[in-house]
Amino acid sequence: MINLTVNGQQHAVDADPDKPLLWVLREDLGLTGTKYGCGVAACGACTVHVDGEAARSCSLPLRSVAKAAIVTIEGLAASTALPAGQLHPVQDAWIRGQVPQCGYCQSGMIMTVAALLDKNASPTPGEIDSALGNLCRCGTYARVRKAIQSLVAKA
Repeated sequence: MINLTVNGQQHAVDADPDKPLLWVLREDLGLTGTKYGCGVAACGACTVHVDGEAARSCSLPLRSVAKAAIVTIEGLAASTALPAGQLHPVQDAWIRGQVPQCGYCQSGMIMTVAALLDKNASPTPGEIDSALGNLCRCGTYARVRKAIQSLVAKA
């Protein structure tokens, strides 16, 4: 058994220590908001927060996150102590900016941007581009940047 803290809750997981965190989240814990995209940590669809850092969960073995605080898209708003039912500011900006097209990559994008803004509330366009290595097959990058800029303008 490996003990995990996911979205502030303790879970005892009976899984192979080398099983990728993505599959533990989806299969063992039923948290399906984190998506499988490429399986090699290249696309970012599987991004979660591990101790506050954006991390690609498809390439993280379970054993490497046993003592970490993991946050998924399902727990993002609660991780910032927002009132129940309130969206995280990045989630809200995504909705207001009508960012998603197909939406498959969006949970990973949101998690990446939330981690960036936690560290730097006013990133430059270059810093945004550097942090946002997520792949969007629908090409919503302009809307993503516009949503981020709406948050930066408020900071």
